[in-house]
Amino acid sequence: MRQKVITSALPLSLKDAIVKDNKHETELPSEEEVRRMMTNVTRAIAKTDRRPVRTRLLALVSALALFPAVAYAETDANSEVYGTPSDLPFTLSGSYLSGRLAGFEKDYGHAAAFYEETLSADPDNTMLLERTFLLKLANGNVEEAVEYAGELDSADQRNFLAQLALGAKDIKEGNYEKADEELEKGRNGPLAQLSIGISRAWALYGSGEIDEAVAMIDGLSGPDWFEVFKATHKAHILFAAGRNQDALEAIEGAYEVDQGAIRVVGAYARILAANGRQKEALDALAQYDIQFRGHPKLDQTREVIASGQVIPPMVTDPAAGMSEILYGLGAVIGRDGGEELSTSYLQLALYLDPKAEFAAIALGSVFERMEQPDRAIDALLKVPDDSVLKREAEIQVGMNYNALEQLDQARDHLSALIEDDPSDLEAVVALGNILRSHELYEDADVVYTKGIDTIQEFEQQHWLLLYFRGIARERLGHWEQAEADFRQALELNENQPLVLNYLGYSLVDQGLKLDEALQMIKNAVELRPTDGYIVDSLGWVYYRLGRYEEAVKELERAIELRPADPVINDHLGDAYWMVGRRNEARFQWNHARDLGPDEDKLPKILEKIANGMPDEPATDAAKAESDKNGG
Repeated sequence: MRQKVITSALPLSLKDAIVKDNKHETELPSEEEVRRMMTNVTRAIAKTDRRPVRTRLLALVSALALFPAVAYAETDANSEVYGTPSDLPFTLSGSYLSGRLAGFEKDYGHAAAFYEETLSADPDNTMLLERTFLLKLANGNVEEAVEYAGELDSADQRNFLAQLALGAKDIKEGNYEKADEELEKGRNGPLAQLSIGISRAWALYGSGEIDEAVAMIDGLSGPDWFEVFKATHKAHILFAAGRNQDALEAIEGAYEVDQGAIRVVGAYARILAANGRQKEALDALAQYDIQFRGHPKLDQTREVIASGQVIPPMVTDPAAGMSEILYGLGAVIGRDGGEELSTSYLQLALYLDPKAEFAAIALGSVFERMEQPDRAIDALLKVPDDSVLKREAEIQVGMNYNALEQLDQARDHLSALIEDDPSDLEAVVALGNILRSHELYEDADVVYTKGIDTIQEFEQQHWLLLYFRGIARERLGHWEQAEADFRQALELNENQPLVLNYLGYSLVDQGLKLDEALQMIKNAVELRPTDGYIVDSLGWVYYRLGRYEEAVKELERAIELRPADPVINDHLGDAYWMVGRRNEARFQWNHARDLGPDEDKLPKILEKIANGMPDEPATDAAKAESDKNGG
């Protein structure tokens, strides 16, 4: 498993090894020196290098190859992708620092490979062993991670994730007693205590020790947030064991605390129905729909209950049970940061239960937040084909193709979904918005229209689709059609600030219905007073109307809300110029230039910096307002 490293002496240590070659003997850098080198080199590269992380890592390895701590690596077939390339010398400090950099970049695959080859040169270094294990796990190389977990255990290094990994392997293989023994070794801290305690309960369930499993969960003490997880898994175990009434008592506690958790609501409804209380079960699902607009998984539960069939438990297999607790905790951790730990939990959940659809979607979401759309796609494609969440996952796949700047793949992927079901408005919105973001307005209009044409009766939520189509049509210059879409959107959602803002601004820009338009934008600002873009719209409308003092007031407020937006700074510069504040105007234009405006806006900004502006109304709208007021 470990990459073979050929050295000229004994295995190296980061602290005290000696490297010999035919010219000199030199001590490897100390840990403090390594940190200093790490900081200096990575800062230098990060400041000047915007290439992909893989290329940056190779640059770092090349730079560090100049350090004297050299031992040559015999590379394998994967070395062109991971670890030190075959055409560069292996250096202990180079690989170590590259691993650190990759870890900072959250590139777990490269980080694990660099740590692994460093560990091969220093096999007794438990710090390297632990980092290699954790990064392998976070990257999804679970089988390899389990082997490293065994090495940590043999070295008497207690790491609760290592114990979870070892326990997961035994539970997956049906060795429940051994799993319990492994899991019992590692319990430090609330997260470890809950993860391991619930996992041990599932191992006990697998051994047929139901009462002991329940007692294990009851014996867990910790923060208040323990309670929902404890109650839910206690209910799962009791329901799977056929003790429906006891399961209901347990799940009622979880439902009381969290009625917004899909898995809790689903378990509560199923257990109610299994106890002959179908109406209450359906009422609970209806309540969720009212509060949270429903969910496909709960729709599926509703169909099972309404059919009168025997209600199966959500979880019956110990491996799926352990997967469930790891998914639940991993998803929460992923929302609050801690990506390495979150991905470790979710990868382990999928290892235990490859059909864990929620874990796959949660893992995809974490990778999206980490701005790794390629990894997100890999995770989302793990959602099983027969899952009711498959289409949701496939829509996200299409959006991640777009994030990778692969427009054709995104378009083909989402078009296939729409072709299969044109009434899937989420897919319609996703593709339409992607096309619109690439300024393919005519194509976007076609896609939005295809979705809109499937709507038999418009409801409030359909305002968004009309709003998006209206934007595409306005950009195409089809104003009458665009205005009709915006006004229909307002009929469905009367005080929607985005629509009020866009329609009002567009009317003023064309010198149309000025009083109504200005009032629309004022209403939008009242609804969203801290939205810098909408406040900017109000200021810019005042400017277009020739009401420059009012424009300055609103645009200054917009700058306070959005100080780093080049458009708002440019607008404020124009307003300052028109009220005679020329130096301040040029300052704002210079600031707008430095903030990276769109390419088509930059020449106009540079022209204003050099020559100022003419002192006359900016648009026909301003002239119309002036004429109306007798100016």
